[in-house]
Amino acid sequence: MGASSNAAPVIIKRKKVVGGDGHHGGAWKVAYADFVTAMMAFFMLMWLLNATTEQQRKGIADYFSPTIPINRISGGGDGAFGGDNVFSEQTLPQNGTGASLHRPTEAHSARGSSGLDSQGAETGSQDEELELIEDALFGKGGESMVTQNALRHVITRVTDEGLVIELFSLEDAPLFEEGTDRPTQLLRDLAQMLGRVTDLVTNPIAIGGHVSAQPIVLAENPVWELSSARAERMRQLFGRTQLDPERIRRVTGHADRTPVVQNTMAVRNNRIEVTLLRSKG
Repeated sequence: MGASSNAAPVIIKRKKVVGGDGHHGGAWKVAYADFVTAMMAFFMLMWLLNATTEQQRKGIADYFSPTIPINRISGGGDGAFGGDNVFSEQTLPQNGTGASLHRPTEAHSARGSSGLDSQGAETGSQDEELELIEDALFGKGGESMVTQNALRHVITRVTDEGLVIELFSLEDAPLFEEGTDRPTQLLRDLAQMLGRVTDLVTNPIAIGGHVSAQPIVLAENPVWELSSARAERMRQLFGRTQLDPERIRRVTGHADRTPVVQNTMAVRNNRIEVTLLRSKG
């Protein structure tokens, strides 16, 4: 008994085993969903770039641009109290286009900016007239005056000088016979269409001819004469329409000095630019 009492006691430790590390939450699911959404948006963007025309891509970009109002004409009260709705006068208030009509009378004009400069001249009406031309060309307000086949040869842009209507050649559909100023039937049709649509306004017109660069250096480079001849031919085609010839202020040849694509020899650089100039005074 004495020997047994001197032995060290036996201690048994029981370790508690916990299975797994517990629940991690659903944060990874949110991250994965964001990744899948981003990839879907990316592939949709790639598809749109390949399945749309240049004009359609511009329209999509304008739709998502916060600086371009979807509707340029705002509402507002017209009664004795003359109240405004919450969106009134938010679109282009600096030139007073927040009216209820495209061509508002004094009774229907927008509150706030009068749309006149310090000399009393209209500042917003010219922009509205240029918009009418774009609407007629591309059918924003109804049926387009350009056929779907011809539409791919036309783009527009607004500059400080006015509205530029660009008619350009494509590989399979040129505006002029190669190396000459003889117009194709396509350009004749486009000239007839432009003659009708530009008759909606009275702005003066400028015509500019542009050609692509020659593949080799020539002692007598014909690009100046060719671009000038093509611009003059466009003026003559306008003369066969209802367009008043007195509205044409200048006809200019720009040679190959202002290409629109990086490859200066590309067919896309063969183009005619018809500019509806802003009226002065």
